[in-house]
Amino acid sequence: MKMNNISKKILAVGLASTIGFGALMVTGVDAASASSSNTTAESVAVSKGTQVVNYGKTFMGTPYKFGASTSTTKVFDCSSFMKHIFKKYGVTLPRTSAAQAKVGKAISKSNLKAGDLVFFSSGSRATGSNVTHVAVYMGNGKILHTYGKPGVTISDLNSGNWKKTYLKARRVL
Repeated sequence: MKMNNISKKILAVGLASTIGFGALMVTGVDAASASSSNTTAESVAVSKGTQVVNYGKTFMGTPYKFGASTSTTKVFDCSSFMKHIFKKYGVTLPRTSAAQAKVGKAISKSNLKAGDLVFFSSGSRATGSNVTHVAVYMGNGKILHTYGKPGVTISDLNSGNWKKTYLKARRVL
């Protein structure tokens, strides 16, 4: 069987494509990801936000202590916890939740992404618009934070006390 040059080229391209996509399937990379080589600042921020959340989850159950020192990971209060987990990814936050509520860019609740800071007015020091608590948004309506008896824990942003006391969100990544 004799093939002309065009047929040989078509066969070579088809074979290379088959091998290439087969390799992508074996490695678990989808074709859309493999073909997209441009990385936007937004997708980098989401990726970094997920890294911050995942690092924060390694402290699940760490006890809560109001006014905890920023030099320990044995106990946290809400703002020292945020300060610690964001520092690992190059973000220096102020010490208190009220001060943290003033950094970064304001984000609406409907535009939250993993890694965004969310702020609340709750507890005995709450006075309506007074920021008294901070958490990090995880995605899917969940927040990672620390308070009271559970220590570092995951809560539902859209129910109970957290829904009632939500104030605002900021993007610092």
